[in-house]
Amino acid sequence: MPSSYPPIPIAHVSTVRVAAAVLLAVGLGAPAAAMAQALADTEPSTTWALGLGVMSAQEPYAGVGRDNTALPLLQFENQYVNLFGPRIEFKLPRLDIGHSQQLNFGIVGQYDGSGYEEGDAPILNAMENRRGGFWAGGAVQWSSSFVDLSAEWLADVSGNSNGQIASLGLERTWRFGNHVLFNPHVGASWQDEKTVDYYFGVRESEARLDRPAYVGEAGVNIEAGVRGVYMFDRHHSVLVGGGVTSLADEIKNSPLVDRSTVNSVYLGYMYRF
Repeated sequence: MPSSYPPIPIAHVSTVRVAAAVLLAVGLGAPAAAMAQALADTEPSTTWALGLGVMSAQEPYAGVGRDNTALPLLQFENQYVNLFGPRIEFKLPRLDIGHSQQLNFGIVGQYDGSGYEEGDAPILNAMENRRGGFWAGGAVQWSSSFVDLSAEWLADVSGNSNGQIASLGLERTWRFGNHVLFNPHVGASWQDEKTVDYYFGVRESEARLDRPAYVGEAGVNIEAGVRGVYMFDRHHSVLVGGGVTSLADEIKNSPLVDRSTVNSVYLGYMYRF
């Protein structure tokens, strides 16, 4: 699968380091792989990369500040699989449409550390812990010389939320010389009622005066951002990016949430063997 992925939904942005790793994997790993391929001018066979990333992400929950995280990065890719951090994709046969278009298919899985513990903020006191888990599903991408359109469906196979997520992403990549890759992107992520209710709902047993009971419903988050890569040579590259997500009304209306948008910025270094 080439470098386009749907955005990570905001229910999966948490203070847990694994969630940050997912964001770095999707936001930074794909452009780096695309640049490596562009410089090599050949289809990559097997590639390894190691690096370090730092990320600052805003939380949607009231009273929870920004999460600033540093973490190691690992990437492995060949013609059958692409592994980056806690996310893995098994590539399926692609369909070529002419000389400049193709459809790419994959089976994806990722561990996600979303959720919270009751001590994370006063608004979460006496709430039962909400946990992340393992999500799996399928992805498809229509790639052309002008724009890439991607879609992904994931289900919580760990059984914590029992939810589902469907995402659409649109992006275009510009290459400037042999060193710079610039990639603006927009996307939408639909989360079903089980996902929203699990992470942002308030059960009757958890309700109090400043935190009334709330049943979450399905909603759509809208996201926009940019990614960039500067590759010094075939081995060393610097990765940078950021994005803003407008939360669905069904999330904003939760008594646990005190903002309508969240944002994140990240920076990374990769060494490709």
